Amino acid sequence: MTLWTSSEAAKATGGTSTRDWSATGVSIDTRSLDPGDLFVALTAARDGHDFVAQALEKGAAAALVSRVPEGVATDAPLLIVDDVQTGLDALARAARARTGAKVVGVTGSVGKTSTKDMLRTVLSAQGATHAAEASYNNHWGVPLTLARMPKDSDFAVIEIGMNHPGEIAPLSRMARPDVALLTTVAQAHLEAFESIEGIAHEKASIFQGLQPDGTAVFNGDVATSDILRDVASRYTENLISFGESDECDLQATSIITHDDRVVVTGRAGTDPVLFKVHAAGKHFGLNGMGVVAVASALGLNRALVTNDIGRWHPGAGRGAHATVTLDSSDPDATLALIDDAYNANPASVAASLVVLAAAPVQDDTGRVRRGRRIAVLGDMKELGPTGPELHAALADLEATGSLDRVHCVGPLMRHLHEALPEAKRGFWCETAAEMADRMPRALDAGDVVVVKGSLSMGLSRVVDAIRNLGESDAEG
Repeated sequence: MTLWTSSEAAKATGGTSTRDWSATGVSIDTRSLDPGDLFVALTAARDGHDFVAQALEKGAAAALVSRVPEGVATDAPLLIVDDVQTGLDALARAARARTGAKVVGVTGSVGKTSTKDMLRTVLSAQGATHAAEASYNNHWGVPLTLARMPKDSDFAVIEIGMNHPGEIAPLSRMARPDVALLTTVAQAHLEAFESIEGIAHEKASIFQGLQPDGTAVFNGDVATSDILRDVASRYTENLISFGESDECDLQATSIITHDDRVVVTGRAGTDPVLFKVHAAGKHFGLNGMGVVAVASALGLNRALVTNDIGRWHPGAGRGAHATVTLDSSDPDATLALIDDAYNANPASVAASLVVLAAAPVQDDTGRVRRGRRIAVLGDMKELGPTGPELHAALADLEATGSLDRVHCVGPLMRHLHEALPEAKRGFWCETAAEMADRMPRALDAGDVVVVKGSLSMGLSRVVDAIRNLGESDAEG
């Protein structure tokens, strides 16, 4: 199906097409480019113009450029604009303007991507739904997601993130959501903000982009909920809060955590709500309540929505569970792996440790003969001057007291390593590669291990090392 023709793209961007073409997709990376894509030559770590020839050789329909690159014929299919990023932004706005889709914007300190994916699962059962496969939530990810949106979409889910003040509002105004969901506000990106209140104001700026009759959905139980409510009320009269307190419009009255799922009971106004999420952790249950709130704002059938939440599973690096079989001849020789290695901040690490502390272990198997709860934690980035203190504070969490061993990766996690009681203190390694080498000898059948850290720490290497101990059977 054609996504963009040369004339449509030229009109949207104000650029000039060297010849007629039609594209079925949009790509910024030749490694993942599909034949028929419009290749966007962004200039970031490397200049995308250097890869235009390669993109065309791989079957790109055309390239969005600010000049004719060296080695590319002047009659090649090019859309020439003054600035490529500005051109992509314009393409995104045009894609938003031409669709009748109901658009949901999602932000929050924790749970953006998993909630986006949960929404995609739910909305896909109600109509054609567009959302990014990956965590595309920044200044190029949001316009790229919008530019890829088919014009006949019924729904779209746009994840919006930030690292610094002033980033969310312009992206929200580009997406123009009908519903904006704010999952929570927590200590993240403190390097760029003076306080949690500053983070709340930045997150709440997603409401600036709401359509005139749009709805603001937000967590009503965080310490900064008054800020979220105040900011939201400046841009819309339609506010929906969710959480566990009586004051919330959608209230989770019970969240029961099992080893691989949570069951949520609650109410939406005076109507009862019951659903399960196939992921362990109270935070997943609360995010599910946020999804129910979005569905209410969109006027969707709640019974279908709560049923379809149960079809969602977390992806790799975001709380996915797997059973690793250490000995194919012994069905009991297994360990449980929780892969949460994609991102980390104090709130999300605390949530993961609560899940680990409640996870069942297996005794009377393996060398140790006693199942253990083991955490492998990597540095939490962008916490500013408070970083060392926030890392060390993880030792004082109630959940940490229920763990058997905590292994630490990175210079900041050394502060946690030193703060831990000696009996719980595992390895400290500078890098994930070092930990990946040491980890196999530290685990045994019956153990449950969670791996958690900021993406740049590369703890996926540790996850892979654990999976490679045997045959991994993914559960989520």
